[in-house]
Amino acid sequence: MMDYLPEIFLLLLGFSAFMYAILDGYDLGVGMLLPSNNEAHRDRMIASIGPFWDANETWLVLAVGILLIAFPTAHSLILTELYLPTAFMLIALIMRGVAFDFRAKAKADRKDNWDICFKAGSLIASLSQGYMMGRYIMGFEDSASAYGFAVLSSLCVTAAYVYIGGAWLVLKTEGELQVRAAKWSRRAGWLAALGIAAVSIVNPLVNEQVAERWFSFPEMLLLAPVPLVVMSIIFLVDRYLRQVPVKDDLGARWPFFGVSLIFALSFLGLAYSFFPDVVPGIMTASEAASAPATLMIVGVGAAIVMPMILLYTFMIYRIFKGKVTELSYL
Repeated sequence: MMDYLPEIFLLLLGFSAFMYAILDGYDLGVGMLLPSNNEAHRDRMIASIGPFWDANETWLVLAVGILLIAFPTAHSLILTELYLPTAFMLIALIMRGVAFDFRAKAKADRKDNWDICFKAGSLIASLSQGYMMGRYIMGFEDSASAYGFAVLSSLCVTAAYVYIGGAWLVLKTEGELQVRAAKWSRRAGWLAALGIAAVSIVNPLVNEQVAERWFSFPEMLLLAPVPLVVMSIIFLVDRYLRQVPVKDDLGARWPFFGVSLIFALSFLGLAYSFFPDVVPGIMTASEAASAPATLMIVGVGAAIVMPMILLYTFMIYRIFKGKVTELSYL
């Protein structure tokens, strides 16, 4: 068991990042979709994420905490290489938090400014996270192709967040806003599909390790259906979104579930490509891990904290299920 502790913690780190990508991804997407010409829709959209968005960011804190304590060497390298985009991301998340609270207290003629701040913060955070992921996947390689891949990743992640954000609004809203959300999600979905295809083509071209794992037999036969499944889900979600509004809101959960499944398959693809590296091409989980005694102590904490976060997440989504009501700060 002790021999496998670094890999176990790497899986916990990946799971935390995956939960963050889905949960905070949709509320970042909602933030980017705020329309400039309809205050009532903006209020309803922010109300749809109001009970959840702070809790969603808990998964980011957990992921960084696991990285810091379980893989301190990797944490130092990653934060050093990604210092600037991390700073932009944190500033953007602060902008979102401040704007969310201040829009309720601002005078009527200033409320629009705080909504713009919330939207800008959502966009900057999304672009920063996508750029960071691209740099990380390339092992922080200092070349034009690596930076180009990071920019491509930045745009793809942003489109994916808008995609899942629109799907969330289809689930949580109704009427004209639901129809608009379906249109937004459809457009972002096909952009995300193009992005997934582009990254899938470029990644093995610029990364020898990925190419070796993807195109070796018999693994290649097992991986071949994954792109087909992803594109099929995108097609099926698009077909549903074209029919919104659906009578009795039948199947409104499907777009959000479908996009979440796409996220899951994408994360599985990344895990397969790089596991057990904690920093692709640079260091494995075993090389970067803390001492076994430290991992055992941290493991006890993780065994307590993670189930509590999962339970809290389940409860809050259970309590606030159903269509969104009017936004209230009382």
